[in-house]
Amino acid sequence: MTSWFVKKRQQKTAVEERTVRVPEGLWIKGDACKELIYRKELGNTHNVCPKCGYHFRIDVQERLENLLDPDWTPLFGHLRSTDPLGFVATKAYKDQLRRLEEEGQTEDAVVVVEGTLADLPVVAAIMNFDYLAASMGSVVGEKLRLGAERALEKGCAYLIVSCSGGARMQEGTLSLMQMAKVSAALAKLDKAGLPYLSILTDPTTGGVSASYAMLGALNIAEPKALIGFAGPRVIEQTIKQSLPEGFQRSEFLQAHGMVDRVVTRDHLKQFVATCLEWMLPARG
Repeated sequence: MTSWFVKKRQQKTAVEERTVRVPEGLWIKGDACKELIYRKELGNTHNVCPKCGYHFRIDVQERLENLLDPDWTPLFGHLRSTDPLGFVATKAYKDQLRRLEEEGQTEDAVVVVEGTLADLPVVAAIMNFDYLAASMGSVVGEKLRLGAERALEKGCAYLIVSCSGGARMQEGTLSLMQMAKVSAALAKLDKAGLPYLSILTDPTTGGVSASYAMLGALNIAEPKALIGFAGPRVIEQTIKQSLPEGFQRSEFLQAHGMVDRVVTRDHLKQFVATCLEWMLPARG
């Protein structure tokens, strides 16, 4: 009997030794279809699930590569957030800022560049969700304002790609002031007849959705992006009613006139280029 157990244990060990261990990170589960997707396959689809079309979040670098022509120039990278309120909650705000700086996050929650899109000059601002959920603090507001001023100076279009949790609570009223400041800068572009295109991605919420994200001459959204001010649960508790299916998603907002067009990521650059060709003054 003992020899039988020994033999079985030896067979099990032999099988384990022959088992090929799959390295971690090779597969990712789709949020919508829940299917396993080979991560390298997403590199050929702009990080869009080939099975259900779910748009995974992408970082600033990939967003720039997908949207703009090569060789863009970064702007206003010297600006840094401070801790004007001495804010401390679970973590001290100044410690969060220092840690992000040490990790190489030096551009705060938005990166502003100037370059071209299909050979059309543009200034583009890309929100960085990896930086405190791309919350809108004083530096974010100032960089967005300066981006609008640069577009006005160059006589070109301005693009903002939003992906944000809203205002940055660690800066209190100073954060809320950025809503009006950026909106005023965008009004100057509108007065000058220069297009501002707002591209809304998942998620675009809070004070960002309540200000510049919804002020575009065109508001363009990626499929199924969460777009809204307060969360669905908060709204339901406030109005004491159930919300419609798909509430606060791109397609629902397009159907109700809040979003002009829902565009998949692989067609976004061409769609924006076509719009700019039509909206910009004729080039001599």
